[in-house]
Amino acid sequence: MTKIIIYTGLSLSFDEAREILDTTEDVEVIYKRPIKRGDLNHDIKENPDIIGIIDGVFHQSSAVGHREILNVIKKGIEVYGASSMGALRASELDSLGMHGIGYVYNQYATGKIVSDDDVAVMLDSETLEALSVPLINMDYVFNNAYAENIITENEKDELLKIAKETYYPQRNYAQTLSKSTLDSAKKDNLINYIRTSKDIKKEDAKELIKHIKQVIK
Repeated sequence: MTKIIIYTGLSLSFDEAREILDTTEDVEVIYKRPIKRGDLNHDIKENPDIIGIIDGVFHQSSAVGHREILNVIKKGIEVYGASSMGALRASELDSLGMHGIGYVYNQYATGKIVSDDDVAVMLDSETLEALSVPLINMDYVFNNAYAENIITENEKDELLKIAKETYYPQRNYAQTLSKSTLDSAKKDNLINYIRTSKDIKKEDAKELIKHIKQVIK
């Protein structure tokens, strides 16, 4: 029996995660809420073979520490990170045995982003519903919108400047667009584009779970 613990719930709901990887006769998968400091020291007692870190707390509680993750790796447990806290920690610990996956991880690993603010969101602590939009998603969408000639380079830069200067709990598309100088027609086109764009954090979370599924085959 292979035992897997995955910390998620915000970037990807438990139900969405189970559609990709659920418990079988040979595999036990335990989905847990976003990781915080101390969780690994407690959950290691469940003797997992693999740990996937997607979501974690940043400001509501102390974030999971590097030493906690390294202690788990030293016990021979494979640790994967993607999407949010997992991507950040994987970029910091990939040379020490943590496996990073996905777009957000690569952005951190290459130094294109460096702050936890890029993936931070305000959340409902009960439902784990995101109440703001992460900067990494806005950066991804606005850059793609520029590449597809929905907005100009100057408009992209203006939107990203507004988003970066907004405190993360208040960060969202509506507020960013309202503060911009885009005309009404351009805003409408961009809103339609945003509605059909990928949630890159969710896509990375799915990629991590799919990767683990391949690893255990």
